[in-house]
Amino acid sequence: MTISGYLAGAAIVGALAFSQVAAAKVVDQGDTGFTVAHTAQVAASPADVWKMLRMPESWWSKEHSWSGDAANFWLDSQAGGCFCEKLPDTGAGVGSVQHARVLFSKPGQLLRLSGAFGPLQGEALSGTLTIQIKETPTGSALRFDYVVGGYTRFKVADIAPAVDKVIGEQLLGLAAALGGALPPTRDEKAASEGADKAKADAPAATDEPGLDAAVADLVDEEAKSAPEER
Repeated sequence: MTISGYLAGAAIVGALAFSQVAAAKVVDQGDTGFTVAHTAQVAASPADVWKMLRMPESWWSKEHSWSGDAANFWLDSQAGGCFCEKLPDTGAGVGSVQHARVLFSKPGQLLRLSGAFGPLQGEALSGTLTIQIKETPTGSALRFDYVVGGYTRFKVADIAPAVDKVIGEQLLGLAAALGGALPPTRDEKAASEGADKAKADAPAATDEPGLDAAVADLVDEEAKSAPEER
């Protein structure tokens, strides 16, 4: 998996598929890192989402594998577990790739992995993918936040949009495996359009919320669930 192939594949996916994902963007970007966020809704319970999430061979794109076959993926969803891929024996023995390592596992709610995906693992980069699941009246809301930082020989401005599209493709694949992403409701469309208009009309902010805003819902949820100190 070369960086050029990564960029080309991401561009094709971006051109064809992303109208089905409710929200997708590079949230924050600097000289040494960036954050991308994607959301979607599906007509599946959090329990069913979690079950599918643990089977990356059913939804992670083979185009972003090292073996070219999604059947070679596996995921141990406990802390310390591996999101890995088997490299078939070509005569010198069976190989393997660690895509990421599980940092946090809360069934039906949150899965956090640490790993620099694809060609990013050849750079001095770290990446953290946080996957949130929240129950909704129609099923579940899904959110992928991927934070990347460190030293890379590539320009962040070049690689961030490609990574954004690749991460979005994986969310789209997960949604498809669960029956397809639901279109946004009328209220969600109105809220999104209102937010876009307010942002366009607002004067330039001098104090950007940055990453805090990107994960505010996650931080709030973890704070609510934390035990009180005595």
